[in-house]
Formats: sequence, structure tokens, C-alpha cells
Amino acid sequence: MIDLIAFMNQPQRDQALLAEAGIPLDRALFPLLVGIERFGPIGVVELSERAGRDYTTISRQVAKLESLGLIERRPSPADRRVHEAVITDKGRQITDALDVARQRLAVSILAKWSEEDFSDLVRLMRRFVDDLMALPSGTDKA
Repeated sequence: MIDLIAFMNQPQRDQALLAEAGIPLDRALFPLLVGIERFGPIGVVELSERAGRDYTTISRQVAKLESLGLIERRPSPADRRVHEAVITDKGRQITDALDVARQRLAVSILAKWSEEDFSDLVRLMRRFVDDLMALPSGTDKA
């Protein structure tokens, strides 16, 4: 798992994905855009926790995404003091292009796998993530 995370966190992996998608977006912004698309509407505090980065840095980067028209911020219906980030249609076009590029990059690897191997991987990864998420807070040391 550590090898996988270390590999996926390499800056050149992000650059390769952005290049494959044909998207001229700052490498530091695209994981946040994807996070907002996947988990939004989401507040900056929660987004910074998910990204494992400082709140003030994430706040500046979210403001940059907003200035690019990729997200918008609006008051939370649950707590009007909190402004949630929500992806725009323009932002969704980018995350869709990233998804397509990610799939293209994975095809050459997964083409060598049997359907059963691929299904097992998906099933076991889902189980692993679900079990991690079910742990009480503070015990997810994987």
C-alpha cells in the first residue's frame, strides 16, 4: 500500500495525467478539483483534512479554482457560516477529461489482467476502503 501511495503521489504522475487529458491546470489544483467533484458540496476545512494539507493553503487554492470558473462557493444549507465548494459545469468537463485520461493510462496495464483478477481488485479495494472508513476516528493508521 505504501508503494502504491508513494507512486501515485509523485508529481510526474500528476503531470502525466494532466498532459494525457490535455488540460493546462496547475498540478496542485487538480486534486482539489477532483475532491470537490467527488465529495462536494464540501467546506474548505473538510477538503483540507481530506487533502492532508494546511487550511490556509487549501483556501487560497479553492479561491483560484473559483476565479477560473471551475467551482463556486455558496453558503451551506446546514450552517450559513460555512461556504461550501461546488463544481461548475466547466469544472466537471475537466474532471470528466481527467477520468477518461486516467482510464486510457490504466488500459495498457489492465489489458493483461483477466476479468476475474480485475473484479477481485475492485472488490477487495472497496472492502479495504469501507473497512478503513468504519474504524473509529484516530485508529486509521494504514
